Amino acid sequence: MVISKTCFLVLFLLCSSSTGDAEYFKYKDPKQPIGIRIKDLMKRMTLAEKIGQMTQIERKVASAQVMKDYFIGSVLSGGGSVPTPQATAAGWVNMVNDFQKGALSTPLGIPMLYGIDAVHGHNNAYNATIFPHNIGLGATRDPDLVKRIGAATALEVRATGIPYTFAPCIAVCRDPRWGRCFESYSEDHKIVQAMTEIIPGLQGDVPVNYSKGTPYVTGYDKVAACAKHFVGDGGTQNGINENNTIIDRQGLFSIHMPAYHNSVAKGVSTIMISYSSWNGVKMHANEEMITGYLKNTLHFKGFVISDWQGIDRITSPPGANYTYSVQEGVNAGIDMVMVPFDYAHFINDLTSLVNNNFVPMSRIDDAVKRILRVKFSMGLFENPLADLSLVDQLGNKEHRDLARAAVRKSLVLLKNGKTANEQMLPLSKKAQKILVAGTHADNLGYQCGGWTIEWQGASGRITVGTTILDAIKSTVDPATTVVFSENPDAGFLSSSNFSYAIVVVGEPPYTETAGDSLNLTLMEPGPSTIQAVCGAVSCVVVVVSGRPVVMEPYVPAMDALVAAWLPGTEGQGVADVLFGDYGFAGKLPRTWFKSVEQLPMNVGDGHYDPLFPFGFGLTTKGKQ
Repeated sequence: MVISKTCFLVLFLLCSSSTGDAEYFKYKDPKQPIGIRIKDLMKRMTLAEKIGQMTQIERKVASAQVMKDYFIGSVLSGGGSVPTPQATAAGWVNMVNDFQKGALSTPLGIPMLYGIDAVHGHNNAYNATIFPHNIGLGATRDPDLVKRIGAATALEVRATGIPYTFAPCIAVCRDPRWGRCFESYSEDHKIVQAMTEIIPGLQGDVPVNYSKGTPYVTGYDKVAACAKHFVGDGGTQNGINENNTIIDRQGLFSIHMPAYHNSVAKGVSTIMISYSSWNGVKMHANEEMITGYLKNTLHFKGFVISDWQGIDRITSPPGANYTYSVQEGVNAGIDMVMVPFDYAHFINDLTSLVNNNFVPMSRIDDAVKRILRVKFSMGLFENPLADLSLVDQLGNKEHRDLARAAVRKSLVLLKNGKTANEQMLPLSKKAQKILVAGTHADNLGYQCGGWTIEWQGASGRITVGTTILDAIKSTVDPATTVVFSENPDAGFLSSSNFSYAIVVVGEPPYTETAGDSLNLTLMEPGPSTIQAVCGAVSCVVVVVSGRPVVMEPYVPAMDALVAAWLPGTEGQGVADVLFGDYGFAGKLPRTWFKSVEQLPMNVGDGHYDPLFPFGFGLTTKGKQ
């Protein structure tokens, strides 16, 4: 039978259609430049698909069907939001992939981006390595260490199928009364700038001659990072969270802005806006700073994300006029909105605002281009689904060893002996009988602080790790007796004949507003434990806290004082230095005040009269 060329072509097209040969789309071709891929995809998108990309929802309200029906662009886990209690890495991967399959089933198949607060390791995940909080890392003065912590964190986050973390916090905390001060590396912007090395740790090093401001993520073992909270969150009046930062432009730009320059230069993918205000203007509605400065002056080409219900807080009380908040936040330059629950309300309001010309289409297109640029740059279109190849990275020994080293380097020795000739540290491992006391000696949750397993943190054996008491027991000579008594009384102390005592006290876990404090006192019965034990036995006091706390009344009674910050899961790092296997080397990342009446007080202030000055830290020699 003879078939004409025309008939053959028709048959070929019919067969091609029936066998499902895909039409060529430039946006699906990884060989095409990212700019071409964005342009091709954008021209195919409806308004509903574009607004879906701008919407980030909490996993508790997400499902494959919701992803498909609303074209959702991003999902997140809020603090403590997990697939199941003590979920395995595989359990996380399966959950993330389920949401992703919903996103991929939409007509254009745009992958969603899953985000999580991995702010000191992969802190939501059970069995993850929990590193010291940022204030402790600031004490190390070691940007390379912080970069390696970023790389280890990226691996553990990827182990659970997640490609995006809301970190680092590059706030410059100027008042320790602020409940997020432990998330700040230092009161000194230069230290915060140096610690932005965590960004190439998380994302990978930008190549030479890479276009400044463009998001950059190297591959499957790296994650997109998020510099936060833009800008001035560490300078709020009286340290009140989400409050007003009253400072002139020069002050804002010389103290709080410099680390954003570094972050943008290092290819940070996203930047999160602060809840706080600058001179009375909410940052979430500050078009001059978000669009004018961050996007136009710094040439940041990644996407800008709101904080959790951040646009709601544009009004007082929050949510009082949600439609107005959506309009102000998006027009100010926010590209992705962390809704996180009532996504239908947000989508409907933004759609109406666009259709009625209150939000220009150009603003929507700018937001979506930025979101797609991040997704393309990190290879999400080529590898949208996670696999189980990295599950063994969660909490592995190499990362725990790195965390232990970070703990060692973060410890700051504030006092060593009642006189220069009576140094107490390092402690003898061969002492006959040692007392370990205090609320924080055997409490892993207290040791890790907030943002650990739960949003506010928790007490007890909340994950896998080593408490300071565990570490002491494993370090001393087998013949040494270690007695633990959380709050011993005078009779017990006088009758027990201890060689010396280690008292571990501090703050309870907290985050954000729950951590705001006007008195900065030790958690009870910490002060009475110090006074009782140090009045009866030679003692070293180890303070586990997210910031300097009131210590002046108790310092004369103690023989030695150590600031351990919030060390995380690897308490062995504390014992390594107490017993002299390694020397003390940490330097105060912030001023240690005498009394709260002095606050705010930072190095360089005219009324500077600290208990221990910024940069202070005694040293000892270690065996290694």
